[in-house]
Amino acid sequence: MDYRAGSARELTDDEVELVAYARRIVDTQGDGEQGVHTMGAAVRGVDGRMYGGINLYHFTGGPCAELVALGHARASGARGLTTIVAVGDGGRGPVGPCGRDRQVLLDYHPGIRVLLPTAEGVRSVVIEDLMPYGARWTPDEGMAPVGQEEGQK
Repeated sequence: MDYRAGSARELTDDEVELVAYARRIVDTQGDGEQGVHTMGAAVRGVDGRMYGGINLYHFTGGPCAELVALGHARASGARGLTTIVAVGDGGRGPVGPCGRDRQVLLDYHPGIRVLLPTAEGVRSVVIEDLMPYGARWTPDEGMAPVGQEEGQK
């Protein structure tokens, strides 16, 4: 997949550490080839702490690893998050978030950086660049185009 987002850049040392943390989660907690736990995710809080998650694949559409990591962070008291990554089992490396995860990230954590594979290697990209012509949802305002100020409908 070729992302040419303006915010795309090489990974920092903290982001490389986050990828390694997500990899440890899927390598130690995954099920192997026939398993349902095949993706690990990690998110970093503004205070530098890392929180992890693993997917809960299910035919009804169980949560992705990214959503589990977001829930873990919130349950642990983290409100502001800076970066997120998901890593596949079997050495697959970082994997970009699905559409549902992208929307959740945009809605709850605008400005978060997402680590994902590109033609130039794994890069760090701001979530808004992964949602061209996106709309952001809030409980108070409902849906509004990305970049539109709150209260301007």
